Amino acid sequence: MTIARLPAAKWSFSAMAAGVLLVGCSASVGVGNSEPKLSADELATTVSEKLALTTGQPKPDIACPEDLVGKVGTTTHCTLTADDGSTLGVSVNVTSVDGEQINFDIKADETASPAPN
Repeated sequence: MTIARLPAAKWSFSAMAAGVLLVGCSASVGVGNSEPKLSADELATTVSEKLALTTGQPKPDIACPEDLVGKVGTTTHCTLTADDGSTLGVSVNVTSVDGEQINFDIKADETASPAPN
């Protein structure tokens, strides 16, 4: 059975229909004596899983440009890319840090960018 993925425009519509898609998440990472950090790949996987869980849709393709430092107020902007090439921004904001646990909110942008021609 094949499950079609929603284009980014559909993800945007879903986010707007629900008001604002805001999901609280957390991730644990191993650290030495420095601030905890979540790699860009681990962050993308976590964001994808949480968005799928929240929307009831298949896991979207997410890419994050940088590691997420476990410091309250730190933000990064990941990108959801749909099968048709359209994109939707996804903001990640660190809300708290408890030891090695980084807690963050995820918020999808309200509008998608069309696929490049």
